[in-house]
Amino acid sequence: MPRPPLSVTIITLNEEKNITRAIESVRGFAQEILVVDSGSTDQTTQLARRLGARVLTNPWRGYGEQKNFAQSQASHDWILNIDSDEEVSPELGVEIQQALDRATEEGVRGFHMPRLSRYLGRWIRHGGWYPNRLVRLAQRSHSNWTEPDVHEEWQVRGQVGSLRHDLLHYPFRDIRDQVATNIRFSHLGSEVLRKRGVRKSTLRLIYKPVGKFLETYLLKKGYRDGIAGFIIAVNAAHSIFLKYAYFFEEKGSGNENSHH
Repeated sequence: MPRPPLSVTIITLNEEKNITRAIESVRGFAQEILVVDSGSTDQTTQLARRLGARVLTNPWRGYGEQKNFAQSQASHDWILNIDSDEEVSPELGVEIQQALDRATEEGVRGFHMPRLSRYLGRWIRHGGWYPNRLVRLAQRSHSNWTEPDVHEEWQVRGQVGSLRHDLLHYPFRDIRDQVATNIRFSHLGSEVLRKRGVRKSTLRLIYKPVGKFLETYLLKKGYRDGIAGFIIAVNAAHSIFLKYAYFFEEKGSGNENSHH
């Protein structure tokens, strides 16, 4: 049985520093690379087109909605979704092709894979950052993205297989970038709490961040990643602290942009 053709979807906003690496990592085996941009003001779209990607513009409505739009516009049923700050390792590229060769025969509708992140010059293997398995390869006809404000998931209807090799992830340019990301996601997280009708609690504001640090640094062995592991644990605690601190802010007294 011939290998089914593959579309790669990437959603972008001002990703000129990352987009070339992402596209080049899939050019060797993808039949289509589709970039859905939400209004970049840098060179993202020009670079993507130069590398042979098809580029569409769609106003930003949230991660899940944007990924569902990208999926709906792809030319092929099998879709590999990567973020612009990710890269398919050569080993994973080979494994994806092998997976597609046997997927139809085995009735598999999607695959999850481990994601390995680089931070402060090293690959992070502890603290809850790895293996961070995510569904990133699936049949469009049997899947869709959830559309919450944060932490969208690709849900597959049917059997999901497992890939072994790593999707490589370069989440932050530097610590300042990580803190800015934490602030943005904490604000979104506080909105989720508000929508769910969670009550304000000073106790939660105190013990949740402490618990997060202990979980990340000790229970999930963040200490094994050296100083990077310690900084990750403190930042994780800070992010949780901000989420509950924002909750105490009067509604409307801070208006964070929810773009990614």
